[in-house]
Amino acid sequence: MGKLVLEGISKRFGAVEVLKTVDLDVADGEFIVIVGPSGCGKSTLLRIIAGLSDQSTGKVLIGGRDVSSLPPSKRGIAMVFQSYALYPHLTVEGNLTLGLKQARTAASLIAERVAEAVRILALEPFLKRRPGELSGGQRQRVAIGRAIVRHPEVFLFDEPLSNLDAALRNQVRAEIADLHRRLGATMVYVTHDQVEAMTLADRIIVMNGGIVQQIGTPSELYRRPANAFVATFIGSPGMNMVAGTAGGGVLTLAGSGRLPCSAAANGAVTAGIRPNGFEILPGGNDGLAGTVIASEYLGAESFLRVRLADGTVVTVHEHPDHGWLIDQPVTLRLRPGNLHLFDAASGVRIAEGPDAAAQPAAARVA
Repeated sequence: MGKLVLEGISKRFGAVEVLKTVDLDVADGEFIVIVGPSGCGKSTLLRIIAGLSDQSTGKVLIGGRDVSSLPPSKRGIAMVFQSYALYPHLTVEGNLTLGLKQARTAASLIAERVAEAVRILALEPFLKRRPGELSGGQRQRVAIGRAIVRHPEVFLFDEPLSNLDAALRNQVRAEIADLHRRLGATMVYVTHDQVEAMTLADRIIVMNGGIVQQIGTPSELYRRPANAFVATFIGSPGMNMVAGTAGGGVLTLAGSGRLPCSAAANGAVTAGIRPNGFEILPGGNDGLAGTVIASEYLGAESFLRVRLADGTVVTVHEHPDHGWLIDQPVTLRLRPGNLHLFDAASGVRIAEGPDAAAQPAAARVA
């Protein structure tokens, strides 16, 4: 069984605490993605799971066994690194078989497992080639194949796509998702790319400053972020943040716009609105007044950058043939169901916004 449990994991380097009491329960066969900015502690956490670094406190349990003091070879894990870590003098077949030979695995079992990995990853044409004769995507498939032949309880991926170009990243990402479906294996995947996290994960762990900010499904994190950091990190582009003041069920935004909000909100708040949460109209209408300052055309969609009256710049999702001009005055209205409120000081979510009572169908900034 590939169940993974972390109990009270922390890590200190001298006086610096880089991981702060991480608890996690990963079900057998679950795909967990750990995401966050550089330096947030995600790779340190993965190395602790792998046994490549020691935790300062806490336990690591894999398949019900406490492996906290065991070396990597005894933990039932296999790790795929960012740098491929292939032996350049060995062929693809040699790289796939080396670890099993060193473990004195029977030749018949080696042949069976290599054949399985080759079939899953379509590596047959490359078996006699050396890594230098392969593309980046092919090398990463070999690195994944080397993990597959070990039949680990848990697969660990440390930013495996970061060295690939954009098109190849999409291809290999799809191959990893398909691999998970075929094997039904437990996988823990570290990345700084929230698109990878959203498309691969059963659940996502968002980290910042060594602290777990939120754990949930991609939909939960996108629709109900626990705090302003998660709101801006998850989603592409991230959520717009507009300063406001709340009281008596009324929210005042950008110095002038007013709309209904949760009665739980009071005082200085930050209003979060995703780019597709705005309706854009010609200037002079009721709503948030602004000026178009940039247009990003992506083919199937466009994103407008709009500067509001108080200087805040927000991103607005729009049809690619929108027709808005740079420096054109516009008005933004909030689409129903698209307001998130966060405490201005702590960033903690204070309202799911809007609920049916808090924001009626019109949902306009007035």
